[in-house]
Amino acid sequence: MRRTPSRRLVAAVLLAASVLIPTATTSAVATTTTATVSFAGGDRDDCPAGPAGGLGRTTTARLDKAVADVRRQAGIPGVVVGLWMPGKGCYVRATGEADTVTHRPMTTGLYARIGSETKTFTVTALLRLVDEGRVRLDDPIARYVRGVPDGRHITLRHLAEMRSGLFPYTADLGFVHDLLSDTGRSFTPREVLAYGFKHDNTFAPGTRFEYSNTNLVLLGLVIEKVTGLRAADFIDRNVLRPARLGHTLFPDGPEFPDPHARGYTNQTLTGAVADATDWNPSWAWTAGAMISDLHDLRSWARTVATGTLLSPETQRQRLRMLPTGFPGLSYGLGIFESGGWIGHNGSIPGYETVTVYLPSQKATLVVILNTDITYGGQEPSSLVARAVTEVVTPDHVYDRPVPSDQQQSLR
Repeated sequence: MRRTPSRRLVAAVLLAASVLIPTATTSAVATTTTATVSFAGGDRDDCPAGPAGGLGRTTTARLDKAVADVRRQAGIPGVVVGLWMPGKGCYVRATGEADTVTHRPMTTGLYARIGSETKTFTVTALLRLVDEGRVRLDDPIARYVRGVPDGRHITLRHLAEMRSGLFPYTADLGFVHDLLSDTGRSFTPREVLAYGFKHDNTFAPGTRFEYSNTNLVLLGLVIEKVTGLRAADFIDRNVLRPARLGHTLFPDGPEFPDPHARGYTNQTLTGAVADATDWNPSWAWTAGAMISDLHDLRSWARTVATGTLLSPETQRQRLRMLPTGFPGLSYGLGIFESGGWIGHNGSIPGYETVTVYLPSQKATLVVILNTDITYGGQEPSSLVARAVTEVVTPDHVYDRPVPSDQQQSLR
C-alpha cells in the first residue's frame, strides 16, 4: 500500500536518509531463514533450542506458518518474533532478510529502532518524578513549558493519556516536507513543536483521545526542566539502569549500534521505497527515537506492565485505561491495552515493533520488523502480532482494528 507522507506521518516515529532501492517486497518473499536465539552483546535467553521450545511441535508449526504467511502476504523483508509463556513454553524465531541487497539473514540478536515504544520509557521517567513528589500529574503544562496553546488547562496527565487536544506536529504538511527533504537533519524539540503550535487545538483538554507526538515531546521538556538533565540522560539513569536494560539507548542523532537490520520505508516525497536505516530520528525525540533489542524488550514488557519501577498507586493510575474511540483499544498513561495484552507498539520509517504483556498468563510477546510499509491499510507489526496471538491465545487476540484512514495515528 502507498500512502501520502502526511497521513503516514501522523504520529509516526522516523529516522535519517539513505538510498533508494528497487522494492523491499520482492526479495522479502525470496528467502526464508530461521535463526536460533542469539542476542546482541552475547546474552542468552532461556528458550530451549530446537523446534518446539516447549510449546509442542504442532503449535510451533502453526506459529511458523502464521508468521510466514503474513510475511509473504505483506512483503515484509525480515521478522523477529519472541513469545514466552511460563508453564507452557516459548517461541523465538527470526525469518527473512536483514538486508535485501546482500541477502544477509534476519537474526534474533539485532538492534532495532523502536519508534513509539519510546513513549513507555518517557512516561515511566515522568512517573518516577511523580513518585518522588517533584511533579504532579494534574499540574498544568504551562507551569513547566511556555508557549503551549491553552497550556494553563492542559495537564501532564492529559499529555500522557493523549487527551490534550494539541495538534500533532507530524500532521503538519510543512513538517513532513522539511523532514523528508532532508532526512539527515537534526531537529530540536522546540522546532518540531512550532510546527504543531501553528494550528488550533483540535478539542478541549480531556474530552477526547487523539494520538499526538506533540504530547510526548512536551513531557520530555518537563523532565528536563524539573531535573536539569537531558531527557536522554535522566531516562538512562532512572529507567534503563534500574530496569537493567543494557542494550537499550537513546541516540543523539542517526547513530545505530551494530548489528542491525537495514530498514525499508515508502514514507518518501515520491512514495518510492527507500532504505531508511540511517535517517536521523531526532524529530521524534522522547516520542520515538530510542533503540533496543529482543532481549531488553522482553524484560521491559513485564517491567512496564507490572509497574516494577513505580509505586503501586502510580501504576494503578498508569493502567487506568480509557476508551480511544477505536474498538478493542484503550489507552492509559503512555501504554495501551488490546485483547488483554498491555504495552505499546512502535513505528518509524524502516522499522516496526510490538512489545506487550498478558497479565492473565504472564506471557510476553515481542515483534520486530525491518519495514513500516503497510499492507491492506494495516501496520505489518500488528498483522504479525495478531497472527501469533490467534494461535497461542485465541481468547486474547492482539488486534487494533483502526480504520485505514486513521491507523497511522497510533504510533
